[in-house]
Amino acid sequence: MSLSISPDVVEGEERGEGEPTAQLAVGRARRRADGAARRFTRLSRATFIGGIVLTATLFATGAWQRRWIADDGLIVLRTVRNLLAGNGPVFNAGERVETNTSAAWTYVVWFFSWLTQARLEYVVLTIALTMSVAAIVFAMVGAGRLWGGTSSALLVPAGAIVYIALPPARDYATSGLENCLVIFWLGVLWWWMLRWAQADRVRLASYFGLVFWAGLAPVIRPEMTVIGGLALLMVFCAPVPPTRLRPWMFRALVVVVAGLLPLGYQIWRMGYYGLPYPNTAVAKEAGGAKWHQGFIYLWNMVGPYWLWVPLLVLAVAAAVVVRARRVAEGKPTGRHAFRVGDDADSAPAGRKAQLLDRIHRFSVWLHSPAAVVTLFLAGGLLLVVFELRVGGDFMHGRMLLPQLFCLLLPVAVLPLPKSLFHGGENRRLDWVFVIVLAAFVGSAAWAAVAANTTAVKLRGTIAANGIVDERIYYVLNSGHAHPIRAEDYLDYPRMRAMVRDIANSPDGALLLNSPSFMNWYLDPQPAAEPGSDSKPEHTVFFLNLGMTSMNVPLDVRVIDQEGLAYPLAAHTDRLEGGRIGHDKSIYPDWVVVDAGMVDRHPWMPWYLDEKWVDQARVALTCPRTQDLLASSRSPLTFNRWRHNLVQSLGFAKYRIDRVPKYEIERCGLVDPHPSAPAMPVPPPPAPPK
Repeated sequence: MSLSISPDVVEGEERGEGEPTAQLAVGRARRRADGAARRFTRLSRATFIGGIVLTATLFATGAWQRRWIADDGLIVLRTVRNLLAGNGPVFNAGERVETNTSAAWTYVVWFFSWLTQARLEYVVLTIALTMSVAAIVFAMVGAGRLWGGTSSALLVPAGAIVYIALPPARDYATSGLENCLVIFWLGVLWWWMLRWAQADRVRLASYFGLVFWAGLAPVIRPEMTVIGGLALLMVFCAPVPPTRLRPWMFRALVVVVAGLLPLGYQIWRMGYYGLPYPNTAVAKEAGGAKWHQGFIYLWNMVGPYWLWVPLLVLAVAAAVVVRARRVAEGKPTGRHAFRVGDDADSAPAGRKAQLLDRIHRFSVWLHSPAAVVTLFLAGGLLLVVFELRVGGDFMHGRMLLPQLFCLLLPVAVLPLPKSLFHGGENRRLDWVFVIVLAAFVGSAAWAAVAANTTAVKLRGTIAANGIVDERIYYVLNSGHAHPIRAEDYLDYPRMRAMVRDIANSPDGALLLNSPSFMNWYLDPQPAAEPGSDSKPEHTVFFLNLGMTSMNVPLDVRVIDQEGLAYPLAAHTDRLEGGRIGHDKSIYPDWVVVDAGMVDRHPWMPWYLDEKWVDQARVALTCPRTQDLLASSRSPLTFNRWRHNLVQSLGFAKYRIDRVPKYEIERCGLVDPHPSAPAMPVPPPPAPPK
């Protein structure tokens, strides 16, 4: 095929008549470019949406395959049962103890249980799975906004597949614990903050919705106040949107909207429970320091999966993309990229003017995507440090999942440039494309391996460091592949025997686990006086609160030696070298006295010492201990509520000695058996049956 040019055209060009033809060619080129851009946008949008759907589907499928409800998840349901029964947000009726760390999670489960009237286990399973998957969706949508949407690059899932590949992430997506709510709150906050940072004009409804959402942090989980507080501080210090209100009035309104619910709940909590934070923080000494155990817990999460590899790869890829974009936009890189502004341009008249100018430009910078990314990365790292300090947890990976989620938010998706080559006629390799593609492929390959990695080798037992694969532990010990319903845990050792022994003791009793952890011992309730209206009462003293409490009626009191549901145990001193999360253990002698059961042999279990029981009775008369117990057991009058509010900080700090003899000395009481040994004597062999 030959191309010929008419002489008339050449002649016309010489006379200036070729300009319409040139414009037509330019127009055709522009239309071709616009068409190519539209096709690329459609491809990018399809890739982005397809990636979200695929990632969410994989996460939902993986979580469903590992569906279960943890024993601690059943603890939440016991509180919900009491709420539905009209007993209030308590674990045992008549004793105001907040056994759930996340107040919001308790009320979310309660609301949907009340709304649907469905079985509690299925309600919480549905909510947990839905929130977990929705969290991933919000994370990816927010990251898509961060990288400029679908018009300039292909958005491929990267950090999102790293998170969903981790076995702990899938385990705790349906566990009945608040992990799902925490990452959902983080995902929505991430998306909302970026939407606010990228908006030229801020809608007040959306603005105050963001403020309210960030203010929920303390009731989501107390440590989430780090993220929520930083977000609120950023919004508060950023320039005020145009309104009819004065700036100080607008900022005052921000404080009111953010603090109304959490501050109101905090005041109510202090008066109702007599503590400034959940009882779980007292039982687990959340203010204590166990750095060594914290690093063990961190490596238990990072090491087996080589988690540092995808984190490093994605960080490098993100840094390369950011640098390439700054170069393309003509912005400074390196250390100059972190300057808030250019002092030479402003030429301040003096130091005060210069300082005010810097403050103003920093305030403007706060309303930017870069500031939002800094917020979540810094907040995630601060939460890692907090978890290291408290010693982590006994559940493999659980308490580091929110931190990992925060760190992966900016790279939940990564932008893949339009082409492998760029530069027009002198085409050259686009190394940004190569690096991002390698990061995506490498993350996917890592995810395929990590998803099938066994981190905790002693899957059916507790490791020497105290950390356990909680799901597998209960799967193996209950004999159910998916222990979800309360009765699934009846096959856990000693559970059926507990239900049987309660039914066989209609006159009331205290159920104590034997020293060998093989069976139950019953300490009977004293016979009622003639004409007395006292009713038979049952108390179960056992560590596994969830399965125990959900398999007995609400009128059966369930308490634990660690103190999650038992204030007396929660306020004992921490055991040195104890298992993390289980380093408190009150002696059963206290429980015999506190429950009002028979305290003499042969009715009292053979391994308990009568002298120790007598000492525990005296130790319980300590005035400050009585005041502590009254804060949760006395009828809730206004005077009691006010007293609890005023004394809540003191109650939180109060500790007793778990050895009755030493507690008597601490309180300055009279020891009924001064010659009795202070430390327990090993019990004699069990008598023959």
